[in-house]
Amino acid sequence: MGDMEKAKKPGKLSQIKAEFKKVIWPDQGTVRKETTAVVAVSVLLGLVIALLDIVLRYGVDFLISL
Repeated sequence: MGDMEKAKKPGKLSQIKAEFKKVIWPDQGTVRKETTAVVAVSVLLGLVIALLDIVLRYGVDFLISL
């Protein structure tokens, strides 16, 4: 078994290298735009969640104080 496993590893490595050569990597501008979009949406979503948290906290506090 040990010899068969050793024989398969170089084949798998060459297959991995071949697959990486097929990948179409994005250019720097695309990466920058997509990163900016992800950060902007994350910040916006964080603000929405924080706002909901504040509103719900005051709403629950109001209901408890009744």
